[in-house]
Amino acid sequence: MSRVLIVMSAAAVWERTDGSRYPTGYWAEELAAPHEAFAGAGHTVDFASPGGVLQPLDQHSADPAIAGEDCARHVAHARKALRDFGPLLKLEEVSAADYDAVVLPGGHGPVVDLFQDAYLGRLLVEADRAGKIIGAVCHGPAALLSAVDERGAWIFSGRRMAAFTDEEERLFGTADNAPWLLASRLREMGARHEHGAPYQAFTLQDANLFTGQNPASSAPMADAINTALAAG
Repeated sequence: MSRVLIVMSAAAVWERTDGSRYPTGYWAEELAAPHEAFAGAGHTVDFASPGGVLQPLDQHSADPAIAGEDCARHVAHARKALRDFGPLLKLEEVSAADYDAVVLPGGHGPVVDLFQDAYLGRLLVEADRAGKIIGAVCHGPAALLSAVDERGAWIFSGRRMAAFTDEEERLFGTADNAPWLLASRLREMGARHEHGAPYQAFTLQDANLFTGQNPASSAPMADAINTALAAG
């Protein structure tokens, strides 16, 4: 079986351009659905974050009116998985060589810290050069922005990827006063951003890069990664 590293943000607050502070955390479905899929396939799953900090749950992801009727199951699974794992690994101490896949769930946290985390950038560059699987869903693709090589070039420029769209950000009510919008930033950096209908599952594979547009894309993305891991 394979080893999968899930890298979480450590951010609990998203500071806005108007000076307000928006509470954030991990999005339950985006952590739980992949973990459930990977563990169910027999893979070993580790969790890491900057400094080993355990990010809180984004309470929006526990609200059925926002996250759907199945959200309570996702919340329970995520909490149990994190509790059973114990203290998170420190991102600065992990190596891509120890894993077959690196997966980046969302919540707004990645646009706060992971997008510019040098340790994550090193990890992703190493993983991509080794042809290891890299997965990111919803706001998770913001973390891909950290992967800059020795020449200062973004290694994912020109790659096809899905991510939370500007339209979805507006529909969610968080576009106004956002320091930057994820899909727009990815395109500015050279990504070939593609999308489906708002809040409907949409995933892409570009070689070893697997991405999903929104929470509904979490399980399909994980299933695609499992298929790739099984194929060796």
